[in-house]
Parts: sequence; structure tokens; C-alpha cells
Amino acid sequence: MPSRFSAVKITASAALAFSLVATAEAGMYRYTDENGRMVISNTIPQEATKRGYEILSNNGRVVETVPPAPTEEEIAAREAEKQRQKELAIQQEQDRQLLKRYSHPDQAVRAMHRKIRELEGLIQLKRGNISVISNQLDSEQRRAANIERSGGAIPEAMLEKIRRLESQIRDLEREISIQSQEIDELRADFEADIKRLEQVTGEPRTLSLDTSSEQ
Repeated sequence: MPSRFSAVKITASAALAFSLVATAEAGMYRYTDENGRMVISNTIPQEATKRGYEILSNNGRVVETVPPAPTEEEIAAREAEKQRQKELAIQQEQDRQLLKRYSHPDQAVRAMHRKIRELEGLIQLKRGNISVISNQLDSEQRRAANIERSGGAIPEAMLEKIRRLESQIRDLEREISIQSQEIDELRADFEADIKRLEQVTGEPRTLSLDTSSEQ
């Protein structure tokens, strides 16, 4: 019959054996060192993990392969591909929305002509207003000049009217400048859409981009 001391020794031995088994089952590492030599160890240096390694079972079987850390070039390539995919998705959505508005490039050409003519009509109306106001301004300025030549004092109300007419002309000219710029921007946007529609639909436009050419 074993003594208590013997039982304690057996228990300690069993614990040690279990620890060794657990360590072995926890895995060994197989990796390449900085000199290119294959190493098998129960530890692995931090630098070696960047080169990739294998985790082995206690019987030497590979249970997991950890690939090398990506290089800066590989990371850059992955980021570039992610960006390319993002841009592709954005372009596909833009194409989808564009095709909802126009099924053929000529439809976009007609829409461009219509919008440009609307803006040109507004500009023409403002130029007409400038002509009317300019006539009023010339009349007031002549009256003021006559008063001044005769030695009289120009009434403040007349001066205020002249200033108001001059301000109205400046405002209209500024609006015309803004709308002329809007026409240029609108034309550029439409021409880009028309070109894209030709690519997406495979159909060329048959209408001229020149607004004055459409009847």
C-alpha cells in the first residue's frame, strides 16, 4: 500500500507530465530566421512573425499556416484596389441614374438645348431691361446736365434716381454674367453626360451640340 509521501510524488509527476503534454499540444513554431534557416521552436521572435510561420502539433503536423505580413507595396496595392472598386461602384450608380433620365444621347442633347435656351431667354429679357433703364438714365442725366449748365442745383431726388438706375443696370449686368457662366457649366455637364451615354448605350448622338442648329 503506497504511503502518503508516495501518493504526493505520483500526483506531482502526473502534474508535470500533464504540463509537458499541454505545452506540446499548445504548439511548436516552424519559421525561417534572418539567415534563411528553418527553425522549429516553442517560441518565435517578433521579427520572424513578419516573415510568416507554421504552427505545429506535438506530432509535428501543421495545424495552421500564418502568412507573411504584407509589404508596403502590397498594402498600397490593396488600398488602390479598394479605391478602384469604390470608384467603380460610384460610376455604376451614376450610370444607373443617368440612364433613368435619358435612354439615348439625343435625349440629353435636346434637354441641353432646352435648358440653355431658357437661360438665354432670361439673359435676353434682362438685356432688354437694361436698354429701357439706360434710356431712363440718359434722360435723367441730360436733365441734370441742363440744370447744372443753367447754374442751378441738381435736386437730391434726381441724383438719387440716377444712382438707383445705375445700380439697377449693375445688378442686371451681374445677373447676366452669372447666368452666362451657368450656361457654360451646364453645357460642360451635359456634354460629359452625352459622351458617357454614348459609351454606356453604344449609341452615337445624331444631333449637333450647337444650340442654334436645332429647329
